[in-house]
Amino acid sequence: MWRDANMMPGERPNRTADVCLIAEGCYPYVAGGVSTWIDWLIRSHPELTFSVLAILPGEPTSEPRYARPSNLLSVEQLRLDDNHLGTARAWPDITPEAMAELIGQLLNEGEPQQLGELMKLLGPPGRRVSLDTLLNSPQAWRTLCHHYSSMSHAAFLGYFWAWRTLVGGLFRALTCPYPEARIYHAVSTGYAGLIGARAAIDTGRASLITEHGIYSNERRIEILMADWISNSVDTGLDLSDDRKDIRELWARSFESFARVAYGSATEITALYEANQAFQYALGAAPHKLSVIPNGVDVERFGQVKRVDHDRPTIGFIGRVTPIKDVQSFIDVAERLRDQFPDLQALVIGPMDEDPDYAQSCQAEVTRRGLSDTVTFTGPVNVVDYIGRIDVLVLTSISEALPLVILEAGAAGIPCVATDVGACREIIEGRSNENNDIGPGGMVAPVGANDEMAEAIAQLLEDPKRARSYGQRLQRRISQSYRSEAVSAAYGALYARNFAPQFKVVA
Repeated sequence: MWRDANMMPGERPNRTADVCLIAEGCYPYVAGGVSTWIDWLIRSHPELTFSVLAILPGEPTSEPRYARPSNLLSVEQLRLDDNHLGTARAWPDITPEAMAELIGQLLNEGEPQQLGELMKLLGPPGRRVSLDTLLNSPQAWRTLCHHYSSMSHAAFLGYFWAWRTLVGGLFRALTCPYPEARIYHAVSTGYAGLIGARAAIDTGRASLITEHGIYSNERRIEILMADWISNSVDTGLDLSDDRKDIRELWARSFESFARVAYGSATEITALYEANQAFQYALGAAPHKLSVIPNGVDVERFGQVKRVDHDRPTIGFIGRVTPIKDVQSFIDVAERLRDQFPDLQALVIGPMDEDPDYAQSCQAEVTRRGLSDTVTFTGPVNVVDYIGRIDVLVLTSISEALPLVILEAGAAGIPCVATDVGACREIIEGRSNENNDIGPGGMVAPVGANDEMAEAIAQLLEDPKRARSYGQRLQRRISQSYRSEAVSAAYGALYARNFAPQFKVVA
């Protein structure tokens, strides 16, 4: 864990950070994506000091992936397997049945006042009820069983673990220590958003949210696809049956956590306009919403030199994980090889986030006889490879506003991407802006590998067209996605939310 050089183990930073960033499952232990954005945000504001509260599933298994910025005071952790939070041993002044009703309302409705009521029951900051009491006492068992009575059609074992995970995460978010800061900035909803909401209630300071993707939507997709959750309700076509299944408990809980976070936040930013519709649908007040896109160092990537190469080259840049759908990139490469026998397909990025998936991708390359075509580089300096790529390819099934398209585009590389997140508006331009620049590549539906291969082939066959598309994309990114402008937007966001005076939390 990074801490101030003058701190002893177990001590908290003796300085109050200007901004506490609250991030789940990324910085500083996972490279790329949101982690890269956090590293950029801290470094782009040397006039401010930051702390990070990293929400992790357990003890980190790797060292930090980023060099520590000089203005980062500390990185502290909330581990979702930590069972030693809170101090008071007595059960809160509420019956288990009433506690079950309150938690049930919070998981189903997500009103900030419900969170505030629960926080009062748990005691003052620094002296809250222990997690052991909240989860393992006889009163905790009665609370769990009373809530189960409202959905007793569900299999108890699946319900039990859903409760332990969801309510356990909720209680950990309400009992964990967090850094002192003038502003709390959650990088998603979920547990990060809950802690931001708690900090706003505890301290009266501003709580901000920046969503790259819509966290509650991403969790709902994962839950619907999860094979470890069994369906216990089959309503068929009976729309009058309002029984809720375990999957619905999971999904509705994360949506409720989002409503709590939105309701408690001072301002909520998204990376692109389409995501504001989802935020609004989950109760975000329109006056709180704004768009701040990702930005890129246009000068740095604009100086990337093209590297002469004999083989037509496509590149995927990103983490080798299922959500990036690298298997589709491999399939596209196989389709293109018939037309371009000497094709080179580079998979550029770390492979350790989901080792089983990465291994399956390598096995698929071998099975298809593509070992001379597809190369896995592992983690490398992207700048060293972009100049060798003719077309950047993004096959993701979910994205927000991908930095890799901005970086490749700033270097003048055309892109072919799935039609997810902001990919279309980066490549083709926003609907409400002057679009005389023209397309900087092409988009295709998720899973439409034939269509994606055809789009890539058109650019590989016609270098002049590819060069034109790359120049257009470079121009659009220079106009709309400059790092300096984005940094200034966050500086202004912080400046208008700093309170001149604030109370200290015990």
